[in-house]
Amino acid sequence: MKILITGGAGFIGSHTVVEFQQLGHEVWVADNLSNSSSQAIDGIAAITGIRPHFSKTDLCNYSELDALFRQACGFDGIVHFAAFKAVGESVKLPLKYYHNNLLSTIHLLQCMQAHHCTQLVFSSSCTVYGEPVELPVHELSPVLKPLSPYGNTKQIAEEMITDAVATSDLNAIMLRYFNPIGAHETALIGELPIGVPGNLVPYITQTAIGKRDHLKVFGNDYETPDGTCIRDYIHITDLAKAHVVALDRILANKMDAACEVFNIGTGHGNSVLEVIQSFEKVSGQKLNYSFDQRRPGDVPQVWADTTKAQKVLGWKAERTLDEMMLSAWNWELALQKKL
Repeated sequence: MKILITGGAGFIGSHTVVEFQQLGHEVWVADNLSNSSSQAIDGIAAITGIRPHFSKTDLCNYSELDALFRQACGFDGIVHFAAFKAVGESVKLPLKYYHNNLLSTIHLLQCMQAHHCTQLVFSSSCTVYGEPVELPVHELSPVLKPLSPYGNTKQIAEEMITDAVATSDLNAIMLRYFNPIGAHETALIGELPIGVPGNLVPYITQTAIGKRDHLKVFGNDYETPDGTCIRDYIHITDLAKAHVVALDRILANKMDAACEVFNIGTGHGNSVLEVIQSFEKVSGQKLNYSFDQRRPGDVPQVWADTTKAQKVLGWKAERTLDEMMLSAWNWELALQKKL
């Protein structure tokens, strides 16, 4: 199959490209490199022996995206990752997020319709559940007001896709996933934030290796066992595999409805302090951290009910938190060797 992966040079996108290429699919990557690096394409090629087609395309520019569809003569399926993703930044710069995340999705849906491409896997997020009233959250849990503009863009994008499905022959699976961390087992690709990391794990590894002075833990007064936020952390490779399974389900006409939703997580949560402790154990590094005020937009705790993904998709997360943290540390060490 010929697969388009938007945002394919990013953290989740690059790992998903690897999974598709290892199964023999022809992959095209569209990425404007605003929050990623072409180094990821080199890493993909080193892992798979195949360099994906790469186009520096801004999905907010319809003409550029349309030209890519014409160049490729259409696609059999699309996985849509391209979006800004930092919760904290979205609170400070909401219009930046609404413009980029929503306009890019609108243009993609328009291009798909114009070029008769009807198979879509959308990268959604657990942030659509807002501050959940019940845990774990399952697919029928209330979709509440998100606590950040980032989360709201995911919620609105889901609504746009649902409406597009209802009025066309589009088939879509929306994966609401939780907190991807770690890196590929080869340490050839991983999370490579530009500037100061907005996510916990790269900040941990950068602190441990000396790129950052110390780690700030945002809030230690939440109503959780140790006072810090709880998240459902999932290894990036496990997450990437879920996208392959989802697109296979669409292409094999196995869907129960034209638009389906699945939670993608491990099914249990870990606190920020537990993540730190896991890192210290597997790396042998003592981490310099301190507590700071709560960060706007952060949900106190959330983790997934993954029963539907296991039963319907036949997918289940396999890697432990220790394995996730060790892979993230190995990736940071590999980056250090390149300096």
